[in-house]
Amino acid sequence: MTREFDEHSEPAGGSASGRAPGDRVVLQARNVSFDWASLPLHYLDRDPLATHLINVMHLLLPEGEEWFVRTFKEALPLIHDEQLRDDVIGFIGQEAVHADAHTQVLDSLTGHGIDVAPYVEQMQFLFGRALGNREGHSRNSLIERVALIAAVEHLTAFLGDWVLNAHALDEVEFDPTMLDLLRWHGAEEVEHRSVAFEVMQYFDVRPARRLRTYLAIAPTLVWFWTRGVRFLMEQDPTLAHLPRRRRRPTLRAYRDVARRGLFPSPSMIMSASLRYFKSGYHPAQEGSTEQAVQYLASSPAARAAAR
Repeated sequence: MTREFDEHSEPAGGSASGRAPGDRVVLQARNVSFDWASLPLHYLDRDPLATHLINVMHLLLPEGEEWFVRTFKEALPLIHDEQLRDDVIGFIGQEAVHADAHTQVLDSLTGHGIDVAPYVEQMQFLFGRALGNREGHSRNSLIERVALIAAVEHLTAFLGDWVLNAHALDEVEFDPTMLDLLRWHGAEEVEHRSVAFEVMQYFDVRPARRLRTYLAIAPTLVWFWTRGVRFLMEQDPTLAHLPRRRRRPTLRAYRDVARRGLFPSPSMIMSASLRYFKSGYHPAQEGSTEQAVQYLASSPAARAAAR
């Protein structure tokens, strides 16, 4: 059994020192400014499926990231390592900005005739009630939620590293503002990729919780992502003339998008998942902090906000 923690308990994992010294940066929320007034409905290679594979993020992530923020605010008073506390505060700030940025895209989807409300309401239930922070929850429940977030953050770090290096996205017709949103968000996911893992390790270093929570949350996310793509394809007004079966995305069509380099392939996602199960795993092994910081320094959205 995992022992319960009060505010004065000694942590299970001690100081957050898993990262190489050169990999540490001061985490901060960045002001960004996106203009979605001219965003086309099919902004990725004029391909509905490729576009809606991306669009699921705008429906799913805001509620998830708000859940991250609530959970880490709950954990913060129990963390007495000053460096880790600073990282958590930076993580909270970045995730709050991410949630807001993706939420802004929903107005564009609505303007194109896609009613996002039914799916968003399901995400509100999932992250607000099913996985929500309730009064009377034990410290063990809090640590369990932190471990679930660490598992999700492994996947978001993988996706962030992928989008920073997906050169095919530069070779097709891709709305530049959306591409910047994805790469700005992806770069910050790489930048703060170690925080949730180190908070989990601070409370519980045993691998059982890490592995069990990944097995619980990763298939759930894949299922919700698949449902989100189906929902968007069925809602897409440009596909309304097609029979429902032809609007339904298939595994073959998804693999075709992945072969073109426009979305991670099933094998890439599986390989990323297996890395989380390695005994010596640490998120610092995923992606490059230097590359992430370089992109964040040049992001058009960040530069526009600074001006």
